[in-house]
Amino acid sequence: MTETEIIAALKLGDKNALGEVYDRYSAALYGVVLRIVQSPEVAEEVVQDVFLKIFRNIGSFDENKGRFSTWVINVARNAAIDATRTSEFKNRQKTDQFDFVVYRESHPATNNVDTIGLRELVNKLDEKHRKVIDLAYFQGYTQSEIEQEMNIPIGTVKTRMRLAMKELRKYFG
Repeated sequence: MTETEIIAALKLGDKNALGEVYDRYSAALYGVVLRIVQSPEVAEEVVQDVFLKIFRNIGSFDENKGRFSTWVINVARNAAIDATRTSEFKNRQKTDQFDFVVYRESHPATNNVDTIGLRELVNKLDEKHRKVIDLAYFQGYTQSEIEQEMNIPIGTVKTRMRLAMKELRKYFG
């Protein structure tokens, strides 16, 4: 199935199309979510919820505003950030053993974002734009947290994100 066919089938409620989306994106989405929540168990739960959100909210996807893969990654990123804000997650972070909450660079799923070429494209950006995108999309920071981390005004954060996204869109035609 082509991406266009998958989107059309999802909009018609075809559950087989969701399987296609899972086959194509599950590894990359797991990697994105894991980088943010830093817990394999939580990442698995969030990714499962992400596929339900994709199926339920496909009507909000607009191919004129961006690529399907970008939309899917944003759904996953937002779900992961939401998961880190829950009291259950915060309590788990306080009570888990230290070695379970430490991020491990060697985990094979953490680099699956590379399977769709996103990391490579982000690395082509100017350093100040790359840093903002890395913090927001790969580490799950909010714009306010980026403002504090980089010690720059929120307006500058937003401008850099907008310019970075504009630059990334050029690579996707």
